[in-house]
Amino acid sequence: MDMKTLTPFLSVSPQLSSSDIGIAAACGFRAIVCNRPDGEGDDQPDHEEMAAACERHGLEFRYQPVVSGQIGDQDIQHFANTMGDLTGPVLAYCRSGMRCATLWALSTAPKLDVDAILSTTKRAGYDLSAQRQRLRQLASERQGVNNVAGRRHDVLIIGGGTGGQAVASSLLKRQPDLDIAIVEPRSEHFYQPGWTLVGGGVFQRSDTSRPMQQIMPKDAHWYHAACSRFVPEQQHIVLEDGECIGYRILVVAPGLKLNWDAIDGIKDTLGQHGVTSNYVFDLAPYTWELVQNTSSGKALFTQPAMPIKCAGAPQKAMYLSCDHWQRQGQLGDMQVEFCNAGGVLFGVADYVPALQSYIDHYGIQVNYFSNLIAVDGQAKTAVLSVANADGEQQTIEKSFDMLHVCPPQCAPDFIADSPLAGDGGWLELNSDTLQHSRFGNVFGLGDVGNTPNAKTAAAIRKQAPVVAENIIMVLNGESPRAVYNGYGACPLTVERGKIVLAEFGYGGQLDPTLPRWLIEGTLPTRLAWHLKEKVLPWVYWNALLKGREWLVRPTVLPRPIPAQESVQNMPAQERR
Repeated sequence: MDMKTLTPFLSVSPQLSSSDIGIAAACGFRAIVCNRPDGEGDDQPDHEEMAAACERHGLEFRYQPVVSGQIGDQDIQHFANTMGDLTGPVLAYCRSGMRCATLWALSTAPKLDVDAILSTTKRAGYDLSAQRQRLRQLASERQGVNNVAGRRHDVLIIGGGTGGQAVASSLLKRQPDLDIAIVEPRSEHFYQPGWTLVGGGVFQRSDTSRPMQQIMPKDAHWYHAACSRFVPEQQHIVLEDGECIGYRILVVAPGLKLNWDAIDGIKDTLGQHGVTSNYVFDLAPYTWELVQNTSSGKALFTQPAMPIKCAGAPQKAMYLSCDHWQRQGQLGDMQVEFCNAGGVLFGVADYVPALQSYIDHYGIQVNYFSNLIAVDGQAKTAVLSVANADGEQQTIEKSFDMLHVCPPQCAPDFIADSPLAGDGGWLELNSDTLQHSRFGNVFGLGDVGNTPNAKTAAAIRKQAPVVAENIIMVLNGESPRAVYNGYGACPLTVERGKIVLAEFGYGGQLDPTLPRWLIEGTLPTRLAWHLKEKVLPWVYWNALLKGREWLVRPTVLPRPIPAQESVQNMPAQERR
């Protein structure tokens, strides 16, 4: 069977046989629709045979034959009625699947976005561009945004990751009667800060994930789908299946994209041949497996150009690996190299001395301006672009026994290609209020933003209350006055049992949460490790995602910030 998914409810397929029905049932389909007339082909089972097969497997069967190239208005309405009657998921078939896809497109045109419909069918392998005019005619009955967006919410949140869940919970704490919806296609929610410890043998992978349904605020509506397009001028978004959803306030928090395509050959070798990455849920256990099974040879750890999420993560994997090899008496047999596309060990200078002391302690060779561009896993060879003293790029090869890769990172395509994007494709935000720079009822937070802060969960914990506070103000007809100071944190795991707890705001200004007599963040401490291993996971699941804003109360200014002014330039008494 060659099934193609159009929506979570409907998939289409070329001609099925009676033996395919059992497979369809095993795949979870509840109903089969035949759109091909009997006798059209010599090798085609008639609809009665297919109906009998469906009955044997407990599936409902509908026969709605249409002639290729002759789909009329009555056929379209019949198909729409059939879809409304059946319990999904539904699998429809004809000779090639084209008639089924066409019927779906034409029957949904009055309520869905035409471009999204055509994009959906094209992804499934059916080019319906010839139907564009007819689709537009069917869609022309829609007038105004209220008809375009069939459903509408006070606050619509794109992304059910850390940022989306946190701001939803913070909003509901402030105003429980808000109509909030979250658009998120994934079924699992991940605690990504824990993946470093999975790769270091401290956590199990299962410690870092929970079902999305369990995490969703009970008073928020969940669209289990992906956003494909933004129409901010008309205050609605378009889901991947073409449905339009309207909003009063839009929050954009889908995270960022791991750009594996920027490294030639990496997709063919990830998870095998000694190539791994703690940036992937499924691969973090493989990192620990490699560390345990590699007792001699060369280990490469790479870091691309900024921005990336958790700028210290590539180093964390390296330090924990070296700590294990040292404890096993194997570090002397290892050649460890850190290939850094940048020119500094860490972006905030105050933390570099402590990190450099561990670089020296473990005997790590640091290669600056060295960027991974290709991998041959079977040959165990990495190709890097390296800048010489004159700044000229040259390509070199390095062999490896273990390669930990941090991929280049960028904004998701549907953000970069949208009206909401700014320079580099990132979401264009005011760095103080986290309000969109051009659309006043759009806010953003998390890794997708263009704000110059560290892309970490700790940053989101500070951002979410700011966004929630400002949304309430805008809904009440006020200008946003809550401000974000750029706080981010990076617990740098320099050895098992000690962490350099880097906390800083915009411009690299140190911003410790706890007093320095308790934790000196520029030095490795055991208390910081205890926070990372025991306290922060609990805070994540039970505070950050639940709207409990401990130690992150937002600063609210007495007056709005003029467009041409930065909060840093306001008088000190007005920034309290």
